[in-house]
Amino acid sequence: MTGCLKEYQELVAALQVDGLALVPGPNFTRALGHSFMSHERPFVVVIPANGAPAAIVPNLELGSWQLVGFEGAVFDWRDQDGYGQAFADLARHLPLKRIAVEGQVMRVFVHHAFKQALPELEILDAEREISGLRMIKTAADIAAMEAAITISERALHAVLRQVEIGQTEKQIEAALIQALFAEGADDLAFSPIVAAGDNSARPHAHARSDYQIQDGDALLFDFGARKNGFCADITRTVFVGSVSEEGRAVYETVLRANQAGLDITRAGVTAHEIDDAVTGVLEASPFADRIKTKTGHGLGREVHEAPYVMRGNHQVLPAGTVYTNEPGLYALDKFGVRIEDDILITEEGYRSLTQFPKELMIVG
Repeated sequence: MTGCLKEYQELVAALQVDGLALVPGPNFTRALGHSFMSHERPFVVVIPANGAPAAIVPNLELGSWQLVGFEGAVFDWRDQDGYGQAFADLARHLPLKRIAVEGQVMRVFVHHAFKQALPELEILDAEREISGLRMIKTAADIAAMEAAITISERALHAVLRQVEIGQTEKQIEAALIQALFAEGADDLAFSPIVAAGDNSARPHAHARSDYQIQDGDALLFDFGARKNGFCADITRTVFVGSVSEEGRAVYETVLRANQAGLDITRAGVTAHEIDDAVTGVLEASPFADRIKTKTGHGLGREVHEAPYVMRGNHQVLPAGTVYTNEPGLYALDKFGVRIEDDILITEEGYRSLTQFPKELMIVG
């Protein structure tokens, strides 16, 4: 844990709190170098500004916990006894009056356990600041993401060679999942989206087993592998058999918007500026009424993390940030098109971690 501990200690001091509490999730994994499940048992690490951290660990996890090399106090508890005493023991060990927590990750019952042990404790939501430590990716982070992306792109190439008119979305989804693991994925970054025809106009569609792909359908893939703890997130939209003039026009509009985002990307740009450039292209097109989503989001240990690339977010993006550039246009009674790349911001501009072709493709 020593590699990242100083960062978290500095954040505790900057937030003017007595400690920072992490629970299983991406920040917990980053700090410890080991991942643990989030389940019905409280599992918490508290990092003070100075001195050793402390942890509340379910007794059944102690065997795995030994691999962490944790140098602070550990308060374990058994299911038969409950976790109240462990929180009380930690409260006596660390004088806590104000702590910062991950507001999007910590569950209510853990919050209540802290308050039961320390009724006067002030609990602050520091999700943005805590998760912000992950925004600038290391060389090892980038290498893991590139491995996940390479696996994903090889899987998509393999699946597109098999697409035929008459297949269902569920059949293609199953083939994609099999291909991802065959290419070396540790896990799925998220449940894939495979959507054809009118279903492709639903940004978070679910694959159907009762719809057979037809000639002229848009076929949208939004998916990614997870490798070495990091995610890929790629979207490509192809057409099956043929493409209409409208389909081609929509596709070329989305592609221009995608490029507009790349053209403005560099260290020091704001999330607002990227989204404004991308969305501006869509708004200036004949299909402005089909805009449904922002440009994108950060990518790393989670498939959605800071920064969120949208108008109104004036957060400056430094070199080392990875974000998704994924403009789309969606008409519910017709079809949708989305093109998504994973982009590394550099001092000179950007490097696209995704290499899958973006030119309009007809398959089947």
